[in-house]
Amino acid sequence: MKRFLYRNAQRLKKAEYWTTAQLIRAALSVLRRVPVDTALDFADRWARRVGPWLGRHRVAMENLRRAYPEKSEEEREAIASDMWANMARLAVEYIFLDQLFDFDPARPEPGRVEVVGIEIFMRIRAEKKPLIFFTAHLGNFEFLPIAAASFDLPVTALFRPPNNPYVADYIYSTRKAAMGELLPSQAGVALQLARVLERGGNIGVLVDQKFRRGIRTTFFSRECETNPLVPKLARQYDCDVYPARCIRLPGGRFRLEVEEKLELPRDDKGAVDIQRTTQLLNDIVEGWIRQDPGQWMWFHKRWQLSSKSRRSAALKRQGV
Repeated sequence: MKRFLYRNAQRLKKAEYWTTAQLIRAALSVLRRVPVDTALDFADRWARRVGPWLGRHRVAMENLRRAYPEKSEEEREAIASDMWANMARLAVEYIFLDQLFDFDPARPEPGRVEVVGIEIFMRIRAEKKPLIFFTAHLGNFEFLPIAAASFDLPVTALFRPPNNPYVADYIYSTRKAAMGELLPSQAGVALQLARVLERGGNIGVLVDQKFRRGIRTTFFSRECETNPLVPKLARQYDCDVYPARCIRLPGGRFRLEVEEKLELPRDDKGAVDIQRTTQLLNDIVEGWIRQDPGQWMWFHKRWQLSSKSRRSAALKRQGV
C-alpha cells in the first residue's frame, strides 16, 4: 500500500512539474513576440505586485531585517520589491540573451552592456593559464560566461538546476546555446571542475548559496555554511581567482565588472588558507550586495544551518 501511495504521489508531482513547465514556456513564448523592453517592463510590474504574496517574501523580509536593522520597514519592503522585479527580469532575459548582450570587444563603445575590466580580460587571455571566476546571484549573473566567450575565454560554468526537471531542461538548453559548457551542481561535480582546470580551462562558480556540508563562516555578521570549493581548487591547482559581477543600470542596461585577481590568504606553508579564503569571498559578495541590495536573491535560506552546525553553535554559546 505504501509503495502504491508513493508511486501515485510521484506521478502527481511529475504531472505538476510538467504542467508548470508548459505554463512557463507558454508565457515566455508570448513574451518572445513583443519587443524586449516591453516584455521586461511587463515582467517587472507583474513581479512587484505578485512577489509580496509569495511565501518566500516572508523569508526575504526576515533576512532583510537581520541584515539591515538600521533601515525602516518601508525601506526593506522597497528592497524586496526590487528583488522580485530583478528575478522576473532575469527569467524573461533568458529568452532574449541573443538580443541583450551586445558587447563586442572589437567595438567596445558602451551599448546595452558595458564592460569594466577589458584590459584584465585581454591580459588573462594572453596568459593562457587556468583560472577561476567567482560571482553571486546579483543582477544578471548569466552574462559573465557570455562576456568571457566574447574575449575568446571559454568558461565552464557551474549551476544549480531548478527542482522542476522540465524547467531545468528548458533553461539548460537556453543557457547552453549562449554560454557554452555547463555543469549541474551535483555529486562528483568538483572532480569535473578539477579536470577542466587540469586541461588548462577556466571555470565560473557562484559562491553565495547555502551549502549543507560547508564550512562555518559569517555573512552579514550572521553564521552560515559556505562551500569551500573555490579555495580548495585554487589551493590544489595554484590558479588565479577573479571576482566578477553584472549589475543592472537604469534604462535596461548592464555593467559587467571584472576585478583584479585576489591575493589569497596563505597558511604557514604558503598554501591557500581554505577557511580565510572562503570568508574573503563572502566578504566581497557582501560588499557587492550592500551596493545594490535590490539585485540579490534575499529569499534564499542562506543562513539556515545544518543540524551539526546548530549543535556546535549552541555548545559554543554555552561555553562548552
